[in-house]
Amino acid sequence: MNPFINLGIRHDIVNAISELGFENPTPIQEQSIPVLLTGSNDFVGLAQTGTGKTAAFGLPLLELLDFEENYPQALVLCPTRELCLQITNDIKNYSKKMSNVNVVAVYGGASISDQLRQIKRGVQIVVATPGRMLDIINRKAIDFSQVKFVVLDEADEMLNMGFQEDIDSILSTTPDTKKTWLFSATMPTEVRRIAKKYMNEPFELTMGTKNTGNANIEHEYYIVRARDKYAAFKRIVDFNPDIFGIVFCRTKIETQDIAEALLKDGYNADSLHGDLSQQQRDKVMKRYRDRSLQLLIATDVAARGIDVNDVTHVINYSLPDEVENYTHRSGRTARAGKTGVSISIINAKELGKIRQIERGLGKKFVKAEIPTGFDVCEKQLFSIVHKIHDVQVNEQQIEQYLPRIMEEFKDLTKEDFIKRFASIEFNRFLDYYKNAPDLNAPLEEGRRFERDGERAPRGEGGGKSEYTRLFINLGSVDEFNRGDLLGYICNQSKISGRTVGKIDVKGVYSFFEVPNADVEKVMGGFTNAEFKGRPVRIEISGEGSSERREGGGGGGGYQRREGGYNRERSGGGERREGGYRGNNGGDRNGSAGGGFRDFSGKRKEDRPERRRRF
Repeated sequence: MNPFINLGIRHDIVNAISELGFENPTPIQEQSIPVLLTGSNDFVGLAQTGTGKTAAFGLPLLELLDFEENYPQALVLCPTRELCLQITNDIKNYSKKMSNVNVVAVYGGASISDQLRQIKRGVQIVVATPGRMLDIINRKAIDFSQVKFVVLDEADEMLNMGFQEDIDSILSTTPDTKKTWLFSATMPTEVRRIAKKYMNEPFELTMGTKNTGNANIEHEYYIVRARDKYAAFKRIVDFNPDIFGIVFCRTKIETQDIAEALLKDGYNADSLHGDLSQQQRDKVMKRYRDRSLQLLIATDVAARGIDVNDVTHVINYSLPDEVENYTHRSGRTARAGKTGVSISIINAKELGKIRQIERGLGKKFVKAEIPTGFDVCEKQLFSIVHKIHDVQVNEQQIEQYLPRIMEEFKDLTKEDFIKRFASIEFNRFLDYYKNAPDLNAPLEEGRRFERDGERAPRGEGGGKSEYTRLFINLGSVDEFNRGDLLGYICNQSKISGRTVGKIDVKGVYSFFEVPNADVEKVMGGFTNAEFKGRPVRIEISGEGSSERREGGGGGGGYQRREGGYNRERSGGGERREGGYRGNNGGDRNGSAGGGFRDFSGKRKEDRPERRRRF
């Protein structure tokens, strides 16, 4: 007997999930389903991604709703279109042996008229991203006055993507008598605030310790010099011949640069970022799910909600700024009880951030060494040997070719044949890694920063820095975030986004790091540059550009005043300090990763804007 029966799930649903391979409930399912089946509690469930949360709330919904009626009875809100489609398909699969179950997916990037038609035909369960759901509510095309259950899935990600106001607006259209079920991987203050605002004494279930990572994930970090980062990354990939991974980058430019470099170097890779159309995005994801892509290069926002089975590695090409983001990244692997590896490629000054993430996860990271060229060649050779040994032979089909094959190899001994066959792929790695250098950062450098325990500016603690820190008189009041500023710098100075180091965006100014060799190029790129009619000033940090300096050159100085910074400039007046408002290019689901910025000084008024958290 299937154990789901003992949880209170009826036979037709259990038969459907048995065909899907559901044999035993996961811990979150085992603990939450009996509680949710009562239908009498608000609920908070904290569990990592990949632990079976969709079934944990989807199966109880199928038990509790009245499918004889065709009005919205349950609303599931989630952060991205991929997750929206995944949840919709899962619930449809769970209910395939039931009759008259109507589930509609509502998300941006698809025809709203098609979604409106599906809603009009009758629906009991609506699965939606907040932006598109709010659009449909504002059209008065749906009535949530009789909704019994609201599910907030991946609540922390929805808040990270700036959907707080949309969620408030959507929930205001639902009755006070509804039950709210909240599922989240982490429990930051914002999620706690939502639980307090919309729930009445919720039943809280925590699988593991709050804000911790999946116990089945191994965490490793490699310390390399900035100039060796890409070469080290490739060597790690080559050392794992069967890797099927997601590589996380900080910006859209970085994802594109790395994906293009990997393609040129013969790897099966592609990028996923906010500048892709929905059609392009779907195409990339289809290739990745079909495993015709070995590596998916993505930004945090673009990768949210991706649920692909059997991801072996998550590689942090650039570390995230928040521990919660690292938790979500690493949660893409080791799903459904499997194991996985989360790898971070860092320079020595980022050891402090690794220690911070360790404290947040409650798990120690392993310091690993970049493999030598010999190690990589050996690993690749035996990968080939294992594939040859384990290959399935189609006796019937190959038999007709055997006489010609034997004739071709008749002058070779068994030993010669094996050596030549194994060398077909092995020679490529042997040539590439001949005289390969050691890419690990010097031990004394790593130990120095281990001892310090925190990040240090480039060049401190001995040795000459490879980077120069530059000041620019643009910041968040000019509606820049780190990604926007990176794009602006690269567009203006024609340097690669991969070479830019740390970017620190302040209110009316920012700092960024570039390789010493690129300093003149960057300075030259901003000669006579203007932003919205104001001269842009670039200076080497420390040359009169500290935070406490009053006044300044062409761009005007700034003064610290109560209530924020005030820019003094000719003909200017006051500039209000405000948050960054991203532009989703018309798609309000947040998956556009920050959107398009026009650096000409004009804002794209014809595109809806969204306030984001960073």
